[in-house]
Amino acid sequence: MGKLVSFTLCVLTSQLCLWRVWASDVKDEVKIEVLFKPLECDQKSKKGDMLNIHYDGFLAEDGSQFYCSRSDKAGHPQWLVLGVGRVIKGLDIGMMDMCAGEKRKITVPSEMAFGVSGKGPVPPNATVVFEVEVFAVTRGPRSMEAFKQVDQDQDKILTRAEVKEYLKMDYEKSGKPRDDAFYENILNDIFKKSDSDNDGVISAKEYNIYEHDEL
Repeated sequence: MGKLVSFTLCVLTSQLCLWRVWASDVKDEVKIEVLFKPLECDQKSKKGDMLNIHYDGFLAEDGSQFYCSRSDKAGHPQWLVLGVGRVIKGLDIGMMDMCAGEKRKITVPSEMAFGVSGKGPVPPNATVVFEVEVFAVTRGPRSMEAFKQVDQDQDKILTRAEVKEYLKMDYEKSGKPRDDAFYENILNDIFKKSDSDNDGVISAKEYNIYEHDEL
């Protein structure tokens, strides 16, 4: 018999809602609470999309924090590819259909987190809770459509200026413009991991965001 899935929707204000999704009578349930969702959402995240996020991890049992992206990797938001196993299974599920600017609380059981072995400060068989904020949702890293959107002059290479302009457009669209230092940090990270021949540009062949770090 298939999983029985229940949905509860609670509308609080025009911009704030809580949305809980859970699977009944199953161990591997993922619970989602939408803490904030912008009124406008041009693109919802789907498998293969590239997300730019901040996320914090907590143990459900005592609320202690085991991870904070704001204090890791220079503190700037992290890029990841959704739905391809770059993060734990529960997060891959919990971050589907998110908008730029959206915030969620995602509760993940151990079977879909770090399992019987645990990981680092996360003990075995631990349920974990993530608070996630999405800053940008873009087409998947292997999509030529995405490459062409960034490649403004269509010369089949991405310059720092082109990537920066694309990032600024995404952040400003979500209502969260940043200063130049913020974008430079992200650019340094992208080019460090993608410009394999260190020639200062990213070719179509080098365009592979799968090299970015994740939890």
